[in-house]
Amino acid sequence: MKTINVKTKTKTYDIIIDRNLIQDYKRYINFEYNRVFLITNDNLTKIYPDFINSFENTVIIKDGEKFKNYATFEYITEKLLSQKIERKDVILVFGGGVTGDLGGFAASCVLRGVKLIQMPTTLLSQVDSSVGGKTGFNSKYGKNLIGAFYQPDLVLIYLNLLNTLPDREIKTGMGEVVKYAFIEKNCSNNPEIYLYDYLLNSFDYSDIIFKSCSLKSSVVEKDEKESGLRAVLNFGHTFAHGIETLTDYSKFTHGEAVAIGMKLAFELSLKLGKIDKEYYLSAFNLIDKFNLAPNYKLGLPKDKFINVMMSDKKVLKSKIRLVLPVSKGRVEIFDNITVEDIKTVL
Repeated sequence: MKTINVKTKTKTYDIIIDRNLIQDYKRYINFEYNRVFLITNDNLTKIYPDFINSFENTVIIKDGEKFKNYATFEYITEKLLSQKIERKDVILVFGGGVTGDLGGFAASCVLRGVKLIQMPTTLLSQVDSSVGGKTGFNSKYGKNLIGAFYQPDLVLIYLNLLNTLPDREIKTGMGEVVKYAFIEKNCSNNPEIYLYDYLLNSFDYSDIIFKSCSLKSSVVEKDEKESGLRAVLNFGHTFAHGIETLTDYSKFTHGEAVAIGMKLAFELSLKLGKIDKEYYLSAFNLIDKFNLAPNYKLGLPKDKFINVMMSDKKVLKSKIRLVLPVSKGRVEIFDNITVEDIKTVL
C-alpha cells in the first residue's frame, strides 16, 4: 500500500494506492459518516455487479463524454434527493473520469456539499481526474466549462481494477502520464519523482500512478484553484479540448486528444524557437512509444478550432493562453501567441 497525503486550503485527504479487494473500502475511511450513496455507470454494473448491488442507495448513469452534460447532472442530483440523502452521508463515486467529474460536482452541490470518496476505475482517472478537486460537465460551447473545485475526502485507487480495462483505455491513461513527464520540473524539485527517463524504459503501474499523483498533488497544494501554477497541468489540453469538441467527443478518447494536443504544442514551441530540435524529437519519441498520436494533423476547420480555443477556461482578456514546453520537463504559460502562429500547426 502507498499513501499520499494532500493538504489544500480547503481540505486535507489521503490518496491510497492498494491491491486489496474493492469490498474492503470501509477500512480506509477515517471520518464519521452515516450512509454511503454510490454513483457509478452502467458499464460497471456488468463488470462489478456484486459490489454495486451491495449498496442500498445507488445512482447509475450512462458512461461516455456525450453524457457528461447538464441532463445527467440533473438526474444524479434529483435521484440523490429522492433517496433522502443527508449532510452526514457520504457519496462514493465508482467510475472513470466522466463519472468522477459528474459525481464530484453533484457532491459539491447537493445540500451545499456532502463528503466525497473517489474510487477511480480507469488509468486516466487514477493518475489525474480523481485527484485535485476539479469537477463538472461539458457545455455546447466546450469541455468542462461548468463545474466547481471540490476536494474529495478520500481517494481510493485499486490497482486490480486496471485488469478489466481494454488496451485503448490503458493507452488513454498513458496520455496523461506522459503529460506529467513533460511538466514534472514545474511540479517538483525531487529527482526521485522524475518520469521522463523512467517511461523510456520498463515501468510498473503502481509506480507511475504514485509518481503521477504525487506530481499533481504537489501542484494542487500550491495552487488549489488554478490562479497560476496549476495551469501547467493543462499542457496539451487547450488543443485537446478543441479536438474533442469539434469531433463531438466520439473520435478520440481524452488521453488520445491530449497526446495530439501535446504534439501540436511541441511543434508550435519549436517554430517559435522556445525548444531545440533535439528535445522536440525526443518528446515525439516518448509519445510515439505508446502509439498515442500517430496521426496528429486532423484537418479540422482552423477558424472553428480557434473559436473553440477562445472558450477555454484559461482565456484572459480575450487572449488564448497556451502552455508550451521550454526545456526538458518544464513548460511555461504564454498569452502572446498569435492566432496566425497557432493556425500554422493545426
